[in-house]
Amino acid sequence: MKTIGMLGGMSWESTASYYKAVNEGVKARLGGLHSAKVCLYSVDFAEIEKLQHAGKWQETADILSDAANNIAAGGADFLLICTNTMHKVADEVQAQLPIPILHIADATAAKLSASGVTKVGLLGTRFTMEQDFYKSRLQNQFDIEVIVPNEADRKLVHHVIYEELCRGVINPSSKLQYLDIVNGLHAQGAEAVILGCTEIALLIGQQDTQVPLYDTTAIHCEYAVEMALD
Repeated sequence: MKTIGMLGGMSWESTASYYKAVNEGVKARLGGLHSAKVCLYSVDFAEIEKLQHAGKWQETADILSDAANNIAAGGADFLLICTNTMHKVADEVQAQLPIPILHIADATAAKLSASGVTKVGLLGTRFTMEQDFYKSRLQNQFDIEVIVPNEADRKLVHHVIYEELCRGVINPSSKLQYLDIVNGLHAQGAEAVILGCTEIALLIGQQDTQVPLYDTTAIHCEYAVEMALD
């Protein structure tokens, strides 16, 4: 079994879901007392969040590169960056790293393509919804059209992520608002919706809607388990 490197803490709420999912995945495959081999480094998200909103992405890349190299030194065979947004600097981190990064957008796109989805809605932080690092990867490398909510809805989605979900707050009214946004994307032609922030699955899930949802945390972890046991 390969050792899964996990760069987490962005936020720790979703990193806990990652740790649980990879261990459940290995147990399901191997049975008995088997669990995943994991090397986890968790950063202080307050430092990252301030740099994100200040647009200081190179500084975030430096922090993550240092952390990632500590993970590699700890014996990891490959790396998961346990957040969608910080894949904005995945290429910069990879350039400094001796082990491969399993890109969350690639794992998600592969799952979408296997299901025949060609037009998808995207929920996430404003960085993920509005900047090209995520959307263009799906469009250019996998030929999947991506649509995002309108300005007001993007603001709401972003606010709920940082002010509620990353703080462990699950608000029923926010859940209803998210589901309305999912339905709106579906009405615009989205065949499915990507939960493109690792915390969103803490709020809504497939049981809440008939619109197909793609939980990036679960997909990323499934991909990692396949790689670890390959």
